[in-house]
Amino acid sequence: MKKYILTNNTRVVEGHTLYQIKAVSAFGDVAIGDLGGWIESEKNLSQEGNAWIYDDAKVFNNARIFGNAKIYDNALIFGNAGVYDNAEVHDYVWVFGTAQICGTAQILSNAQISGDILIWRLNEM
Repeated sequence: MKKYILTNNTRVVEGHTLYQIKAVSAFGDVAIGDLGGWIESEKNLSQEGNAWIYDDAKVFNNARIFGNAKIYDNALIFGNAGVYDNAEVHDYVWVFGTAQICGTAQILSNAQISGDILIWRLNEM
């Protein structure tokens, strides 16, 4: 069962046509009908889990968002980057290249993360 669809609302970013997403099922803090951020294709955001792209955030190229990850504000995720588990990316953060953000990591405020890097934070016990 799908949790979102691509709408007819489009934007072109760096030569890539992105589509705004719309929730078609309720999950996490997302309600049916909520409009989300922007993706190039369904390969960018998993239909499983509670992962979601909010606000004006954009995900394209081969970047993937899955698990329970949340992308907010004006974040830009592209290249072969991945954000997953319970990680969150906020504000004007760029995650690109082959960077992977996972665990409970939170990336905030104008950061640029790229290259062969893994940012991972475990919940403290």
